[in-house]
Amino acid sequence: MDWPTLRDTVAACQACGLCQSRKQAVFGAGHVQARWMLVGEAPGEQEDRQGEPFVGRAGQLLDRMLAAVGLTRSEAPPEQQVYIANVLKCRPPANRNPLPQEVAQCEPFLLRQMALVQPDLILAMGRFAVQSLLKTSEPIGKLRGRVHEVQGIPVVVTYHPAYLLRNPADKALVWDDLCRARELQVSRAAARSGTHSGPM
Repeated sequence: MDWPTLRDTVAACQACGLCQSRKQAVFGAGHVQARWMLVGEAPGEQEDRQGEPFVGRAGQLLDRMLAAVGLTRSEAPPEQQVYIANVLKCRPPANRNPLPQEVAQCEPFLLRQMALVQPDLILAMGRFAVQSLLKTSEPIGKLRGRVHEVQGIPVVVTYHPAYLLRNPADKALVWDDLCRARELQVSRAAARSGTHSGPM
C-alpha cells in the first residue's frame, strides 16, 4: 500500500472494537522521508479529538526533547524532522491499556509505515510500544542502553513523555537515550553517504 491507500485503510478500519468508540483514527504525522521515526503507544483523548499523535502536555514535552537534539515536528528538511506513529491507531476507552488482539490488528499498519518511511532509526517510547515492536515482555529498564532491531531498522528504547511528567527524575535517562539515538543516526547517515571514517 502507498501512503494514500494506507491512510484511507486506517481511517476506515473496523478490525477491532476500538472503531466503535473512536472519534477518528490517528494515523501519524511528520515527514514521510524523516531519518527518525518515533513510535508511541496509543492515542489519548486529545489525540482522538485532534487526529494527531502526541498532543497536550506530553506532546509539548516531546517537542522540547526533540529540540534538544536538533529535531522538530514543524516544517523542516527530512534530516531535521521526525515521523511519529502509534502502535494503536484508535484510542482505547478511558485510555485503558491496549489489548493483545488490538495490537495484533494494528501491527500491519505500523510495519507498513516503517517500510514506507525507511528511517535511519526508530525511537520506541513507552512500554507497549517497546514490547509490541520488540516482541518481548521485558521492562523498559532492562531494554534501555542497547540497540535493538526491527525489520533491519535499529530501535532505541526509551520512556514515554507521559511517564516523564509523572517521574521527572528519569528525564536524565531519556536524555541518554536521545544522545545514543543521535549518535547512531549520525553514523548511519555518514555510512550511507560514504563519508564515515574509522570503525562503526
